[in-house]
Amino acid sequence: MVTESDKLTSNNCSEYPLLLYAGEASGKALLERSAGGRPWPSAMAVPIAVLDCDLLLYGRGHRTLDRFKLEDVTDEYLVSTYGFPRQFICYLVDLLGATLSRPTQRSRAISPETQILAALGFYTSGSFQTRMGDAMGISQASMSRCVANVTEALVERASQFIHFPKDEATVQALKDDFYALAGMPGVLGVVDCTHVAIKAPNAEDLSYVNRKGLHSLNCLMVCDSRGVLLSAETHWPGSLPDCTVLEQAALTSQFATELHKDGWLLGDSSFLLRTWLMTPLHIPETPAEYRYNMAHSATHNVIERTFRTIRSRFRCLDGSKGTLQYSPEKSSHIILACCVLHNISLQHGLDVWSAPATGHMEQSEEEYEQMESVDSEACRVRQELLLTHFS
Repeated sequence: MVTESDKLTSNNCSEYPLLLYAGEASGKALLERSAGGRPWPSAMAVPIAVLDCDLLLYGRGHRTLDRFKLEDVTDEYLVSTYGFPRQFICYLVDLLGATLSRPTQRSRAISPETQILAALGFYTSGSFQTRMGDAMGISQASMSRCVANVTEALVERASQFIHFPKDEATVQALKDDFYALAGMPGVLGVVDCTHVAIKAPNAEDLSYVNRKGLHSLNCLMVCDSRGVLLSAETHWPGSLPDCTVLEQAALTSQFATELHKDGWLLGDSSFLLRTWLMTPLHIPETPAEYRYNMAHSATHNVIERTFRTIRSRFRCLDGSKGTLQYSPEKSSHIILACCVLHNISLQHGLDVWSAPATGHMEQSEEEYEQMESVDSEACRVRQELLLTHFS
């Protein structure tokens, strides 16, 4: 038989919440309210407050959810633990503070500063480390809520930090910077896809299984000559080949109708040649064609280095800590949030190209089927480019 005392020591929190006890002199009214009118054993102490898990772990005497302060630690500690220096973190606090301070029903809301540090810790390490949560005085569950809050705040600002330039002077500067790399004229960006591993959505959903038999999101991105992202679509199922992703992407309609002004993107052989997308020649024969392919390859390499930098900086994406343990939608938002942070970091001068990541996901899952273009106008544009600039 289960006694009343046994119930009190069980984990049935719906009937008996976790309680902090004081001596019996603490008043019987609260005792009766907490027990729902039922008698408590006389030997039990009087319950005086319901605790959340953070207070239970760390105690009411601590500044439980705000005890970590930036000014209390060194720059070296911030970079080694959270991946970014103090100035960058302070900028994020100013940028996201109002959003992260939204009203909450929790009596002890986590400060924006602590939420941002918790999220950066996850993005850059790829795991919810107990040690990191302990340092900030929050539980693993609170760490997870912080990541969700900061991720959504960054996604809301994606268009502010990831976009193509629109004024003519900036567009021309974009072309000039690309031309300085390898002599390829008219380039407005380099485009490619990269896969990020995620957990299986469910046993019957095969749309996220890529060619290697892994569940992933296929992310279409465009960057400039410095690696700044100009476009990022992170939600495509891993089963879709790169050419299909581009065909269905918002980038295609956007570029074909708005941005195709005497310029083009550069894409590899997994894409179809278009008037606004220059691809390599499959079998170069003339010196001009070889020079074109060499210039194309040297310029397109920027996006490959950008992918390596992003995966190296944000280890939650590189597969070394396992797959993203979220739904495809939430995983897509985490990837996009990391893309926003990547661009912000470049704005702050954190633009050193990183070494290749050691994760399991490669830059692309494509086996590079040679895509034959049936667009005669696109073939004409590329041929004119060959004759004008590489002959």
